[in-house]
Amino acid sequence: MDAIDRKILKVLQQDARASLQQIGQAVGLSASPCWERIRKMEQSGVIEGYTVRLNAQALDLRDTVLVQVTLDSHSDNTLEKFGETLAAIPEVIEAWLVSGEYDYLLRVAVRDTRDYERLLRERLYKIKGIRHSKSSFVLRTLKKADLPI
Repeated sequence: MDAIDRKILKVLQQDARASLQQIGQAVGLSASPCWERIRKMEQSGVIEGYTVRLNAQALDLRDTVLVQVTLDSHSDNTLEKFGETLAAIPEVIEAWLVSGEYDYLLRVAVRDTRDYERLLRERLYKIKGIRHSKSSFVLRTLKKADLPI
């Protein structure tokens, strides 16, 4: 990857629907070499896909909750089953296996505290193997950014 590839990525992060002409103009290339560079970055896995950013508030998902989870066991089977279970819960929008006091950090999107209580009772507390969890409601997002290019 060179400086032009990084410029292309920056343009795509800002607007994945930008035309090849727009991208080329922004980076100083014609459409054809732009397309070739984008195709190579897709094939190499640098570009994983294209998506739409949704406004959680407009979708009535006003609250974000960060949930720290500790499991009873750390066997490969337990970790795999836990991951599969999380994948089936739409409110869990991100999950990371982390180092430190807890095993996992989850980012959860819900309508409000009652919706989060429902999620805890109906889904999260029913997952076998959870020893402890700790929830923190996000009060305000101070920074939301794309990857540094």
